[in-house]
Amino acid sequence: MRLKLAVPVLLLSATALSGCIAKTALDVATAPVRVAGKAVDLATTSQSEADEKRGREIRKREERLGKLERQYGKEMADCDRGDTEACADARETYSEIQDILPTIPVERD
Repeated sequence: MRLKLAVPVLLLSATALSGCIAKTALDVATAPVRVAGKAVDLATTSQSEADEKRGREIRKREERLGKLERQYGKEMADCDRGDTEACADARETYSEIQDILPTIPVERD
């Protein structure tokens, strides 16, 4: 009696496990491809990501240029009132402005 009951249970178990084994085998077989694809995605920069990074860098330089121009205006005002130290500071600030200007793209109308 026990043997008659054991055979259907074994057949049912084997059928159920075959699906698990097949799925596991498929997962194992495709894992290297998925891992390699993920590594390539992480290692490469898309064009849009590169554009965003370049845009951030340009905006950062533009902000620095704006700050330097305001600083230069204040230093020149002080220099015009006779502050010789402000004149020296203005020359240094002007030099830094001249260094940054070529790195900022010109917008065409």
